[in-house]
Amino acid sequence: MSMRFFKSREALLDKAKRAEDAGFDILCVPDHLGAAAPFPTLTAVAMVTTTLRLSMYVLNSAFYKPALLSRDMQGLDLLSDGRLEIGLGTGYVREEFEAAEIPYPSAGARVDYLEHMTKYLKEHHPSTPLIIAGNGDRVLTIAARNADIIGLTGSKVRDVEDPFAERVEFVRKAAGDRFDSLELNLAITAMPRDGETEPDLKLTRAYSPDLSDEQILSQPSVLSGSPREIADTLLGYREKYGVSSFTVQDNNIDNFSKVIAELR
Repeated sequence: MSMRFFKSREALLDKAKRAEDAGFDILCVPDHLGAAAPFPTLTAVAMVTTTLRLSMYVLNSAFYKPALLSRDMQGLDLLSDGRLEIGLGTGYVREEFEAAEIPYPSAGARVDYLEHMTKYLKEHHPSTPLIIAGNGDRVLTIAARNADIIGLTGSKVRDVEDPFAERVEFVRKAAGDRFDSLELNLAITAMPRDGETEPDLKLTRAYSPDLSDEQILSQPSVLSGSPREIADTLLGYREKYGVSSFTVQDNNIDNFSKVIAELR
């Protein structure tokens, strides 16, 4: 479950405990200016949970120096009794770099830095699970060769019949012999509110303004139907694509808790 905003400490901790009780495996926090700060948020969650794993989905690598980030990760892992999962990405929002007074590197330079950060953290945190999320060839190559978990978006990169299958196959070839040990994760961008069967497309429309609703609904990251139907869809993704974990937004905690109950 990804948690981007909360109104109070009480609201954060209540939702974290609800997620743990409902059977969610991991709570993650994205890394965007104007949203919750990952490390203090996850540290607070660690204090009131015991089994919920903790991650950032995903950190903007370009915002950090490796040694300083490693220190903070070591502290969070210690305070959570070893429940940390490291989440890395390249960062992509130019306005956030400008607000942080950090030069906005080219796409290639951001991927280079992600690779540098990945190597450093793997050396200093060899036993901590690493998730790298992205969609482009270079990011997925780095992920396939270094990460334990690959974060996939389901977005279209090439004009092929099944874009998501194409990305999974790309990871398979890049990973080689280590593919069978990888976990594939799909970020769910839209699903029905509790008690409904049609997905709320507000967020997805904002990130994909050029797509029609029909195109959006065809993406694997957009779920429709009852909890039982959604559970069957996810089982189908596991069978067809090999995806075994899913990340949903915290505003869907009630409905996805019902999906978890159907799956378990």
